Amino acid sequence: MSSRLFLLSGLVALALIGVAIVLAAAPRGERAASLARVDAAGAQARLDHAASAAPKPAPSPASMVPADAGPFVIKRILPIKGAIKYGEWHWDESGAPQGPIVITVDLEARVLSVFRDGYEIGASAVLLGTQDKPTPLGVFPITQKDKDHVSNIYTGAPMPYMQRLTNDGITLHGSDHVQKGYASHGCVGMPVPFAAKLFAVTKLGDRVYVTRGKRVGLGDDLEGR
Repeated sequence: MSSRLFLLSGLVALALIGVAIVLAAAPRGERAASLARVDAAGAQARLDHAASAAPKPAPSPASMVPADAGPFVIKRILPIKGAIKYGEWHWDESGAPQGPIVITVDLEARVLSVFRDGYEIGASAVLLGTQDKPTPLGVFPITQKDKDHVSNIYTGAPMPYMQRLTNDGITLHGSDHVQKGYASHGCVGMPVPFAAKLFAVTKLGDRVYVTRGKRVGLGDDLEGR
């Protein structure tokens, strides 16, 4: 009788020990898995927060030109006789509908033209850069406008009706010296009264095409599309 009780007690004790081992092992395994999921979720949340908090790079001037800007087709040219001479300018908005402003600068002819919806409304002889400091070719958006701008590069020189094209100082602006024998440091200088009229019709983002000797006529697309 005592031997059977001893055997039974031993079996019960073994069973209890087994249950205790199972119960003790289960919580530790579940907690480890839970911590792993929390740590992974926390790490992902920190990455997401860092990505959303990171500053976005500022757009470059080139990217400010609308990607969907349509073709620029010339619909009217002002009836100007002969070549435009230094100090000469023309402005006539009559008959020109409202629409986008596009400016062209021909480095060979030394002439700036203003078009609204493809209709030329203004043209002027301009000052340009020298061989050492040339006026750059390309398509530029107007990125800044300042009616009473003063140069912070060239000893406080007045640059009335300034319209910025590049970050390194190339602008459109008025000048009292649009005459033979003068040049700019790469900017496009024009008579002050003409610069004032141009300033009044443009807005930030308007395109300025600087070309050399490109010949276009009525119905032509400036970009050749």
